[in-house]
Amino acid sequence: MAVGLFDLAHANTGLRGATLRHLQRLVASWQPLADLCFADLLALAPVEGEEGHRFVVLAHVRPVTGQTLYPPELIGTVVQEVERPLVARAWRKLEIVGGDATVLGSAERARTECIPLLLDGAPIAVVSRESPTTSGRRQGELERVYLDTFERFARMMTEGSFPFPRDEVALEEAPRVADGVILLDDQLRIRFTSPNAISSLHRLGIHAYTHGLLLGEIGFDQDAAEAAFRLRVPVTEEIERGETSVLIQAIPLLERKRSTGAMILVRDVTDLRRRDRILLSKDATIREIHHRVKNNLQTIAALLRLQGRRLSTPEAQEALQESERRIRSIAIVHETLSRDAADVVDFAEIIGPLVRVVEETVSTPELRLHFDVEGNAGLLPGEIATPLAVVLNELMQNAVDHAFPDGADGAPSEGHVRVIVRRREGELALDVVDDGVGLPPDFSLEDSRGLGLSIVHALVTSELGGSIEMRDDHGTRVSLRVPLKPAAPGEFGTL
Repeated sequence: MAVGLFDLAHANTGLRGATLRHLQRLVASWQPLADLCFADLLALAPVEGEEGHRFVVLAHVRPVTGQTLYPPELIGTVVQEVERPLVARAWRKLEIVGGDATVLGSAERARTECIPLLLDGAPIAVVSRESPTTSGRRQGELERVYLDTFERFARMMTEGSFPFPRDEVALEEAPRVADGVILLDDQLRIRFTSPNAISSLHRLGIHAYTHGLLLGEIGFDQDAAEAAFRLRVPVTEEIERGETSVLIQAIPLLERKRSTGAMILVRDVTDLRRRDRILLSKDATIREIHHRVKNNLQTIAALLRLQGRRLSTPEAQEALQESERRIRSIAIVHETLSRDAADVVDFAEIIGPLVRVVEETVSTPELRLHFDVEGNAGLLPGEIATPLAVVLNELMQNAVDHAFPDGADGAPSEGHVRVIVRRREGELALDVVDDGVGLPPDFSLEDSRGLGLSIVHALVTSELGGSIEMRDDHGTRVSLRVPLKPAAPGEFGTL
């Protein structure tokens, strides 16, 4: 199991509080740095109590723009001073040092630059930039500009001005160096535009020669750059022009805590936004379908209710009433699904209306029943929530019909029905417990001929793949166990 930076630092180093948060902010925002220098970046901190003779690798980022030296995971590796003398020298001298070193776990040599990460003048870690001594990448203007920009960030690390003193929210769609880079000088004039950034500008309809001009002079929104330059923190915004959407992140470049330029990362997110619009349209369609199904089910229930009023046979009336209740329980699920784009429902929103439906059918002077709901099933997929709602409705109605017969001489009956829900890992447990007369001595669920229990047994065992048990427990206890598929993180709530 992978160990997080926080736990690894606490177990091996003296990093705590503000120093650890500073390192965490670096790790959260250093992917562009690895891409700018075409190299692996390792964050190493001294093992506590060893005065910089051993260091532990707390974090590692690989470049998107180049080949990694370390395909295997390095986090947690302890490095001796003799293996990385440059790391120890950077730590003690508080200055950037460079040279060659052996690749960790290999006899291969690597070009290494070690940068002390400082906070308030004190070192907290060393960032080691490691790249092959020979590279197949041709050195051109882009490579030179990127490496110079990385060196500016390296100096910011030694000054304590990078990472920036606020937590950055890592967006999946955040711009990357490979998407496009625009570099601005201390007057916010364009000094370099990468080929991919030029392509994004062309898609926005900007074809002007950019070098030496302000962003506003070429028709590009420069509010983000001005805000980043003034506030000395990154600023992210999205520009829409026609059907084209471009996400930009303006990152200030600082020297002695003063803004001396900015790096603008540019990403064309037009396809992502088009996909989002399609998904929103599909979600709206799905919600509308659930809404119409709910309306149709309510119409059918109303027709059954009208038909029942015209019948004179009690048995026929009762059959239509039971059918109406079953349809209403399914309609409740579709009503809940119609409010959310996801095909999942909070089952707590289902149980409440189901209880009210049953309470409406038993609200007579001859019978006073109290319903209590305990626990929470959390979020359930619709294919489980729908049959489970029907099952719960049948079990509560079964308790009303059979657990509490009228008292002698018409005396009112009173009782309690508890619905207990527990969600465990891989399983949902649902119990319906009443304090009524209990089960008949010769009762068998398999031999029961009642339609309600037959429906329950079929839905639980066949459609839900679960189990059902009925037993006496100072009344009757019906226990359901329904297997749940493992959910992706955040999909169906916490188990």
